[in-house]
Amino acid sequence: MDAAEFFGSHLDRNPVLGIFRNLDPEATVRMCERAWETGIELIEVPVQTADAYPSLRAALDAARANGKSVGAGTVTTAEQLAAVSELGVAFTVAPGLHPEVATESLRLGLPHLPGVATSTEIAAALARGFTWLKAFPAAQLGADWIKAQLAPFPGVSFVATGGIDASNAAAFLAAGCRGVALGSALNDPDALERLRKVTDG
Repeated sequence: MDAAEFFGSHLDRNPVLGIFRNLDPEATVRMCERAWETGIELIEVPVQTADAYPSLRAALDAARANGKSVGAGTVTTAEQLAAVSELGVAFTVAPGLHPEVATESLRLGLPHLPGVATSTEIAAALARGFTWLKAFPAAQLGADWIKAQLAPFPGVSFVATGGIDASNAAAFLAAGCRGVALGSALNDPDALERLRKVTDG
């Protein structure tokens, strides 16, 4: 399954991607299970440091047991990509458009979500065949940035990431994002309920 089909099939059902960073394996699994219970289908565990791998492994084990999809985030080198691919991640995410990661993900057939923050980066990602892009840092870019970029790039599907919570997720979805990525906001049961109302609407 290519990246567009993968992300579209999951985020069109529930436009929220959960990001669980800097948690121990047990806490990571608890957060994954809470997210799955609320209908969130995609979970990202960032691996910017080696000590994150036990949490990623635990999340992957839980995902396999529950028929869910877990990916690795902050994948910025081909070496990281190879390591997480061997673990069996369903997808990868990067903060930017890292050429060697983009190239290798295509070779492996592993869905990848590269980050963009400018028109030039969007154009470069599209030239490589990536139509699903992470708008990062979304809170600083703003929902109006999404609208502005979709005018010249109508074929792009944005996932707003960075500073997104229940208070601003609706604005990014209304601006045209196909998904929003949340991290610490998913710790709050009240925020989860508000988020459910936003995404159901």
